[in-house]
Amino acid sequence: MIVKKTVVFLLTAVLIAVLILPQGMDTYAADFNYGEALQKAIMFYEFQRSGKLPENTRNNWRGDSCLEDGADNGLDLTGGWFDAGDHVKFNLPMAYAVTMLAWSVYESRDAYEKSGQLPYILDNIKWVTDYFIKCHPSPNVYYYQVGDGALDHAWWGPAEVLQMARPSFKVDTSNPGSTVVAETAAAMAASSIIFKPTDPSYAATLLQHAKDLFTFADTTRSDKGYTKAEGYYSSHSGFYDELTWASVWLYLATGDDSYLQKAESYKPYWETERGTTIIKYSWAHCWDNKSFGTYLLLARITGDSFYKQCIENHLDWWTTGYNGTKVQYTPKGLAWLDGWGSLRYATTEAFLASVYADWEGCDPSKAAKYQEFAKKQVDYALGSSGRSFVVGFGVNPPKNPHHRTAHGSWCGMMDTPPESRHVLVGALVGGPGSSDNYNDSLSDYQCNEVANDYNAGFVGVLAKMYEKYGGNPIPNLTAYETPGEEFFVEAAVNAAGAGFVNIKATINNRSGWPARGSDKLSARYFVDITETLAKGIGLDQIVVDSTTTGGAKVSQLLPWDEANNIYYVNIDFTGVNIFPGGMNDYKRDVYFTITVPYGEGNWDNTNDFSFQGLEQGFISNKTEYIPIYDGNVRVWGSVPPGGNEIEPSPTPTSIKPTPTPTSTVGVKYGDLNDDDSIDSLDLTLIKRYVLRKYKISNPEDEAKFRAAADLDGDGEITSLDVTLLKRYVLRKINKFPVEG
Repeated sequence: MIVKKTVVFLLTAVLIAVLILPQGMDTYAADFNYGEALQKAIMFYEFQRSGKLPENTRNNWRGDSCLEDGADNGLDLTGGWFDAGDHVKFNLPMAYAVTMLAWSVYESRDAYEKSGQLPYILDNIKWVTDYFIKCHPSPNVYYYQVGDGALDHAWWGPAEVLQMARPSFKVDTSNPGSTVVAETAAAMAASSIIFKPTDPSYAATLLQHAKDLFTFADTTRSDKGYTKAEGYYSSHSGFYDELTWASVWLYLATGDDSYLQKAESYKPYWETERGTTIIKYSWAHCWDNKSFGTYLLLARITGDSFYKQCIENHLDWWTTGYNGTKVQYTPKGLAWLDGWGSLRYATTEAFLASVYADWEGCDPSKAAKYQEFAKKQVDYALGSSGRSFVVGFGVNPPKNPHHRTAHGSWCGMMDTPPESRHVLVGALVGGPGSSDNYNDSLSDYQCNEVANDYNAGFVGVLAKMYEKYGGNPIPNLTAYETPGEEFFVEAAVNAAGAGFVNIKATINNRSGWPARGSDKLSARYFVDITETLAKGIGLDQIVVDSTTTGGAKVSQLLPWDEANNIYYVNIDFTGVNIFPGGMNDYKRDVYFTITVPYGEGNWDNTNDFSFQGLEQGFISNKTEYIPIYDGNVRVWGSVPPGGNEIEPSPTPTSIKPTPTPTSTVGVKYGDLNDDDSIDSLDLTLIKRYVLRKYKISNPEDEAKFRAAADLDGDGEITSLDVTLLKRYVLRKINKFPVEG
């Protein structure tokens, strides 16, 4: 009886659920937050940007890069996307990704608007179409690549400090490239459609470029000049699929029947299954082969049974099978085509299946089958197998995608650091092998590669899933990270004796938020010569010698706090570019000797500020007591009291999250230890806090500390607050800016 009642209850609940579902909503619930997945998959493209980044950048670890692209040909070819985890701009897969993203907006604009993601996807598309405009300086000239694949792939480091030459390569009427030119025409035509409602002038510009590019590709019909991408993005399918694809999108953009006629005129050149006359069905829509998406669009445009049969043969092969064959499936349900980018193929096919199933011309039984397939493939990517394959999303997501800038190595080594320093939010990794085996390793190219084309179809099908099942995008999503240690000094006592000390100091630039080089770095070694002066030995008798300098100019002693006999050696690397780009680039070693005449007892170096924590021998220790400056801004370390150091506030990142306001009720500015006095103890605390050596575990205590330490009232605790507190302790100011 209990069992029967339970069954009746469950059946009733299911019936009610079906009855109250919104019209058009499927009867099975979403398993994942498709709204969050969609917004993160779009954000991925912001990490791929090359060129000068805009003010609205939503992360703090990417910076400007490759600002001389095109200079070898007297052009500005900055912008666009880096292809994958490398730094080459391959226009063929880039254009394909743009076409797919634009297609998704064409299909699901309401979903993008409802989710709040329309501005972001349009912004990402425009980042590339602006670049494509630059690549097309005249009707029959098109620059299809920036960067040399062989040179680029031999170096491992962040994009911001890339030093190698980046040649640009073109096709023209003498050396054409119909594949890449036609794909770019498709991208520009599709993009013109989606920009027309909001920016008709820009849409018209894109459309004109699309027309010119298509004419160029169609009249030349050759890939003779498309050579530098060979071995990376060779056109295995030829150029007729791109010509068809481009002409279809031009028809959709213009309504001009001549483009539709063009598209249909290419049918004799379409690829067939080996040894048959059957139009090819057994592969995937991808950067190389656009045939399958073209079948779908032509079926929808014309209603012709021929095109319907072509696309249904293809989708059947991916689902239930066609002509006795079907794509392979893993034990956990992934439609697995190939070891390279297995998830890329499955999610792109899921997009095609979902788009076709939503067309009224699709048979309802097939539509149900295709929709089920689409959801299962998306859910596999998001975690239905037990883990997510999207960085920064879901349960146990990938942490080590094969991506140079996200990894953030400073020494050019794939194993240093052992894990990625940055989170490549939204990146769909290549995916598992045919038995669901997956290795979250930086060096596993097959499993953990990421690429523009990988995310393109994925974004599209996520928009479809959001349409059907909803989801909740994260409000004001950003990818700001807490910076790790970027600049620091390691030092040791190389030798010491009566009246001298020899110091080895290593200046490190391991910056990553963003990575950046500098030719204005310097370091200071502080000494106290009180006992020396008491012996009657003058400052001019103390000698600083340097042997190995790493290109630095090493000074004699310079005054810091003359009243208290505090001086420093300035180690100045001005003119030497130190950048996190390789073993010989990210650091410089300096050896210098300070000598006081007349032997033992005339100088006690052990009481020197910068001598603290140093050990004698070959092992250097990180020391905060040898500060580093970038120009006149201290970027690392502490300094002794006194001195007249001016510390400008560090240059802010493009956009910072609005700081959570803290209450100032009962706060005594500068009194960080709450002992009702403002003194050197408070100064020590704020220095250690800024250097991340002092942590407060209780959130309320930290909020109180930050309120008392925010002396300039900008919501941040920075070196400027340290300087203000130091000046207050030294009685050089009698109140803080925050106090008015």
